[in-house]
Amino acid sequence: MKVAFGQQTTKVKQLADLISQDISVGKYEAANALPSINRLSQDYKVSRDTVFKAFVDLKERGIIDSTPGKGYFVVNRKKNILLLLDEYSPFKDTLYNSFVKTLSAKYKVDLWFHQYNESLFNTIIRESMGKYNKYVVMNFDNEKFSPYLYKIDPSRLLLLDFGKFDKREYSYICQDFGRQFYRALSQLSERLQHYRKLNLCIVKGSKHPEETYEYFRKYCTEHCLESGVIKNMDELEVCSGEVYIAIRQVDVVEIVKKSRTAGLTCGVDFGLIAYNDTPAYEVIDKGITAMSIDWKKMGVLMADFVLSGRPVQIYLPTEVHLRGSV
Repeated sequence: MKVAFGQQTTKVKQLADLISQDISVGKYEAANALPSINRLSQDYKVSRDTVFKAFVDLKERGIIDSTPGKGYFVVNRKKNILLLLDEYSPFKDTLYNSFVKTLSAKYKVDLWFHQYNESLFNTIIRESMGKYNKYVVMNFDNEKFSPYLYKIDPSRLLLLDFGKFDKREYSYICQDFGRQFYRALSQLSERLQHYRKLNLCIVKGSKHPEETYEYFRKYCTEHCLESGVIKNMDELEVCSGEVYIAIRQVDVVEIVKKSRTAGLTCGVDFGLIAYNDTPAYEVIDKGITAMSIDWKKMGVLMADFVLSGRPVQIYLPTEVHLRGSV
């Protein structure tokens, strides 16, 4: 067969990726000899040198090996999974551990973080083409779908967490940053009515979706609460009678530190709500109230997509973990 090689990388790498993909789907069995260099040269309409260099690449990856006089054979039939997340945070540990624990031992997960850098994101996706059985990806932007993702077979791609772009043909497991955020605040209304002002702490340059602002203002207006948005934590002064919603864990810590300096008690003089729950919130002061999806459940659902191949399209509910901070 003649392979249509693209221009994005070398012919050697593309051939190595193609053979790797054939190995992963069972075309070549472990411990059995691969077709000869001459045979593959004829099959793929490439030079013998290209096939030889592709075998060298696969040996370096640990996918094949060779024995003098017997040729090349498959040594690694593990299923390879790319897990590409936005940035590290403690709740991502819960997600990752749940994911790999649910998968069987024959799966190998490569974890990368793109740090919301579009160029880095595209480079990781581009260089991963053909290397993985499944791609589990948090996009770099809530509104923009990377064109490189279109190059991945939709049946192999799972989108995580967010994305207001069209996802009709893709599997996804997301959280709702608007209506579910409003619903979580509504569950806290009885406690929030004891405060005069609600503050949303999202630092300038944050990639947190804009719809959270909209539903935050909507809630405050409908419940006659004064509202504020804090974009610079250095300028924050924790005040009595106010509630602070902190998106990042580092901001939760900063608010607690500043409140202690001011002689204020969390849950008594002011309120604090964290976004995305972590085990640390159970032990800070009398416990920090959090609104969060179930990251462990997300990991299990991710693993089910990988194991079963079944399409999934779901928004996880935002749950309130009520503790002593409000």
